[in-house]
Amino acid sequence: MVDDRLTDGVRIGQLLASEISGNRGRLRDLALADADPDAEPTADGALAYRIVRAVDGGAAADDERAVDGDAEAGGERAVAEVYVQPDRVRIEFVVGDDDGEAALPAVAADAADEAGLRVRPKAVRPPRTLVFVEDGAQVKRALPVLAAVVDAM
Repeated sequence: MVDDRLTDGVRIGQLLASEISGNRGRLRDLALADADPDAEPTADGALAYRIVRAVDGGAAADDERAVDGDAEAGGERAVAEVYVQPDRVRIEFVVGDDDGEAALPAVAADAADEAGLRVRPKAVRPPRTLVFVEDGAQVKRALPVLAAVVDAM
């Protein structure tokens, strides 16, 4: 049995980024954007990277996994933002009703709850769903949440 748990927010964020970048299954259209490799964790969370999805013939994530610039302008759509905190990662699912998809925050919340992750709604316009990844082992649990949101888009 493993006695140590990975609870370093930066390392958890790196593991999540690696899983997204290397996934050629249901998450193959996802890419990382605006990655800050020097993001220092803060209590409120420091933006480490955004997760975007290629749409309508935009730059697919097949060969070029990291993108820069505005996600909406380059045929890509924002899915989530990943913030590093000292002992965890916070994923903010940003797709919402301004895109005509009011159900997507609920999809993220339901999938995260089903995966056993801590979930909290964020009362902003458009609404967001916060999902907390508090251990390196929970990174794999976050992938079905991303897949559920992508499938619902």
